[in-house]
Amino acid sequence: MKVYTKTGDKGTTSLVNGTRVGKDDLRLEAYGTLDELSAFIAVLMDSTERYNDIFKRIQERLLVAECLLATDETSELRKQLPQMEEADVEGIEKFIDEMNETLKPLNSLIIPGGNLLASKCHVCRTVCRRAERAVVRMSRQHEVNPVIMRYLNRLSDMFFVMSRVFSEGDNKWQPGQ
Repeated sequence: MKVYTKTGDKGTTSLVNGTRVGKDDLRLEAYGTLDELSAFIAVLMDSTERYNDIFKRIQERLLVAECLLATDETSELRKQLPQMEEADVEGIEKFIDEMNETLKPLNSLIIPGGNLLASKCHVCRTVCRRAERAVVRMSRQHEVNPVIMRYLNRLSDMFFVMSRVFSEGDNKWQPGQ
């Protein structure tokens, strides 16, 4: 089987259910950015053994979100796909709380960095925020499961807290210095 189909050569592609849309469609921007986030999570995962079971679960849930975003809301197929559940959000919240217990309270903004793992977490955080913005834009024109937006919001918070866990001390922003 060939990888290339040539069906997108004129700027269109198919959603999961076969609906043809432009490659600049908001849905592609949304699920494409989730795919980018998953790739950055893979880079982070390949850099440490720590949290890999959580990273794999996140990548699996991101694929569920991608499939939902890539399926026309009028399609019967969408109802048959796995769904994002409130338990997904709650799982991320629980993990954030566990990590946060090991950290000192933060009373200022921090500058990304500290070491390579912390920096990779910040890249994941910022790509996640961009994905969240893309999904919000998409939701203004297409039906989106609101759990996806909550999940992305918590996920970016998780990467922020994780960056602090991996860092060797917060690089606090000190304006005017």
